[in-house]
Amino acid sequence: MSETIPGPDGRLRCRWCAATPDYLAYHDTEWGFPVGDDRRLFEKLCLEGFQSGLSWRTILAKRENFRAAFAGFEIERVAAFTEQDVERLLADAGIVRHRGKIEAVINNARQARALVEREGSLAAYVWRHEPDTPRPAGAPVVSVSPESTAMSKDLKKRGWAFVGPTTVYAFMQAMGLVNDHAADCVVREEAERARAAFRRPGSGG
Repeated sequence: MSETIPGPDGRLRCRWCAATPDYLAYHDTEWGFPVGDDRRLFEKLCLEGFQSGLSWRTILAKRENFRAAFAGFEIERVAAFTEQDVERLLADAGIVRHRGKIEAVINNARQARALVEREGSLAAYVWRHEPDTPRPAGAPVVSVSPESTAMSKDLKKRGWAFVGPTTVYAFMQAMGLVNDHAADCVVREEAERARAAFRRPGSGG
């Protein structure tokens, strides 16, 4: 089976983005493009945690609800959430109401705050885990990598939750640390150009 499928404009795109119309814009403008903003990185780590056991389609459809419920995923604001906020979130039908995952977001915000104090930014920490060698176009599809495993292990050591190696690899794919667009996907080169122009946080260049 081909890794690509024609989109509405006839151009080839990664096969997975044909599963729902919601995926198309996400695939074309977000997935695989590098991100250096702490809030967006934190949001994505949280949403990937919520996705555990579910589909990204479910989470993407509720993303605006999640943003409203979790104060835009501003790390400092979420870190200040209390048990009252947990109860509020458990009553919010617009999100995934899973106590463990909700509590993990609040815990992870506190851990992220501590990480930023030590590392300067969440982005600087995340981008240190970018693979030294880019995955070649057409390489076999994987769900984990040595880098995602290392980052997962380190985050867990720092007290984070719901950050297993598969979750972290999906995060790395989405945030542009790797370019896993199919070899003949129309967006692959665009994402690669964005990665080439991206200034790595903390790199000084």
